[in-house]
Amino acid sequence: MNQETVRVLWNSIECSGYFRMGLSASDAYARAKAGQFVMIRFCEGLSPFLRRPFSIHRLIHKGGSIQGFEILYKVVGEGTEKLSLCRKGERLDALGPLGNHFRLPGKSCRIFIAAGGIGVAPMYFLTESLLHQGRGLHECTVFIGGRSKDDLLCLNDFFSAGVETVHISTDDGSAGSCELVTGPLQRYIEKNRPDRIYACGPLPMLKAVADMAIPYQIPCQVSVETVMACGMGACLGCAVQDKNDETRYLHACKDGPVFDVRKIDL
Repeated sequence: MNQETVRVLWNSIECSGYFRMGLSASDAYARAKAGQFVMIRFCEGLSPFLRRPFSIHRLIHKGGSIQGFEILYKVVGEGTEKLSLCRKGERLDALGPLGNHFRLPGKSCRIFIAAGGIGVAPMYFLTESLLHQGRGLHECTVFIGGRSKDDLLCLNDFFSAGVETVHISTDDGSAGSCELVTGPLQRYIEKNRPDRIYACGPLPMLKAVADMAIPYQIPCQVSVETVMACGMGACLGCAVQDKNDETRYLHACKDGPVFDVRKIDL
């Protein structure tokens, strides 16, 4: 874990209500893994008071070294609204990389990656990690869903990385199939069972993914989206119930945000 002042390299609109922000950072982020996150606050002023958590979307490379990292975020409240107004060169305070990460398979296998809305943020980093492992992405199928076409993010990024099959779906049918992202995922599982599933998105989506993976005994890891105040396990505000012990709670910031679906009660 590293706390430092970072500078905004870019803060560009991805699409309506969504932004990409590049941040300079020390080489401490060379150790960052897909699924980890950062806690960010503003250097000036006290509003908002608490840091905001953001998944690391990707690392920024230059000349063989790490120059920083990128986050992908949606404007949903005071903190992200203020963040969207940041300009190149402005300073922010970043704490990270935090949390655990996705465990990559040790051998070639068929992988399904599912993302709902802004849950796509850590999943591109995951595909890059698979590439850096020397794995081709022809065996990787990506499922991206959103409320409408404006909530479908990073499609071209996945294609550029080498993913051959990206299935899109929207709740309103404005792009792709008119259904939840779990619809095509279910059909693909029944037709061509994967060796591993990774997912990130709203809790109801993750529960649906778990309910598919467990009966088929498919190893499945999910990144849990939840409110965090400290990011270090001190405030106990991001509790997730242990599936095997109803008296025990895990914490998304410290024990997660990535969990095996067999270990938590979604």
